[in-house]
Amino acid sequence: MKPQFLDPKYIFVISVFTLLCGCQKQPLYTDNRLLMGTYVEVISPSQDAAKIVFREIARIENLLSKYKPESEVSRLNRLGALTVSPETFYVLKKSREFWELTNGAFDITVGPLLDLWGFTDQRFRRPAEREIKETLKLIGQGNIVLRQEDRYAGFTLPGVKINLGAIAKGYAVDCAVRRLKEQGIASCLINAGGQIAALGGRSGRPWKIAVQNPRGRGAREYLELSDRSVSTSGDYEQYFIKEGRRFAHIFDPRTGYPAQSGVISVTVAAADGLTADALATSILVLGKVKGELLVKKFPDAEAIIIEGE
Repeated sequence: MKPQFLDPKYIFVISVFTLLCGCQKQPLYTDNRLLMGTYVEVISPSQDAAKIVFREIARIENLLSKYKPESEVSRLNRLGALTVSPETFYVLKKSREFWELTNGAFDITVGPLLDLWGFTDQRFRRPAEREIKETLKLIGQGNIVLRQEDRYAGFTLPGVKINLGAIAKGYAVDCAVRRLKEQGIASCLINAGGQIAALGGRSGRPWKIAVQNPRGRGAREYLELSDRSVSTSGDYEQYFIKEGRRFAHIFDPRTGYPAQSGVISVTVAAADGLTADALATSILVLGKVKGELLVKKFPDAEAIIIEGE
């Protein structure tokens, strides 16, 4: 099954990986599957790596995807309150931490805004100011009650919806890496549509990936990774243009509008995928200056921030 579209960063990174595969002394096995709304590619000396990764990411998708009717996230959005699994509660708790750390720039309650602007059903529209103001009443993680002792998650207002798109893929890849380690696999590269995990290295050397300006200008930058994760977020993944202005799917939950920080792409490398994923989205909303200050709070993280028109 072919996707309707592929992210430019995904096409570019995969071409680099394929090039690397051709120059290895140790044979590498490659497989890919459509999961979590993107192609997940797995490259490893182990023939078993791909099936382990696909099984684990599918398991997390069945918990956290708002597009799966029976997922815990979908049920929570539908019911307004739910006792969730330890994993879902963990992701909700980490989301709350990033919300607090970014003063609201990272917010999983943007679901109603995605609906309002047409990103959920791909029927894009620019809503009226009064509609945005009304929808903003539903935004903010202060509208979510989390209770650790019984893993209760509930909304304080009807109409609140969560979307874990800015953190779930990173967590899913982390879980896949953990499963690989449990099975004794020490070398694997996972690319879930720009959410990358590099387990070990390739023939004794780090995995090497490239970061390209999404507008096709400027030199490529390269990252060498071993036991690290990378996440890229940009305004070119899902967007529409209205009256000459680009409106992308990453929202500033404080304004109700797609982020307009001057940053068009962020690539974050960190020790784990969840952190890299959440930081990349946060920086795109916050902008370069505040984004760089945020990254400094994570000693093991680094960011490549590309600004544009």
